[in-house]
Amino acid sequence: MKKKILVADDDPAIRETLALNLTAENYVVLPAANGEEVLQIAASTPIDLVLLDLNMPVKNGWDTFERLTFEHPLLPVIIVTGRPNQLFPALAGGAGALMEKPLDLPKLIHVIADLISEPVESRLARLAGKPADFHYQPTPGKSAFALNQEPAPV
Repeated sequence: MKKKILVADDDPAIRETLALNLTAENYVVLPAANGEEVLQIAASTPIDLVLLDLNMPVKNGWDTFERLTFEHPLLPVIIVTGRPNQLFPALAGGAGALMEKPLDLPKLIHVIADLISEPVESRLARLAGKPADFHYQPTPGKSAFALNQEPAPV
């Protein structure tokens, strides 16, 4: 069965581009233009992952993220934003990844696959602020890295 990805962005061109690329990767895409739509879709349809923009009308991304993770704690969320300085809020909030715009689509597709197949224990650990993998794709020009919050061996 195809995995369902909820793509939330107020920009129709971004939603359409992501939908085309993710559909080509054999995902079912459910688009949302604002945070209220995200919450309505998540409440009525089983989904496997959310791509969530922060700058949206009606209900902003962080308010949507908070309610979404409260109501669906096992649902992986990738924060997608052009907003600077969101790394630490994303880490503290328990997001699975932070991808800064413009998006690197091959990297995004890889992160989606990782998070969809991630064990439930890892998701719960991340939400509880415990060591867990976190993916970060900065704006081009910054250094890209994936954070692993596990302590280094001594």
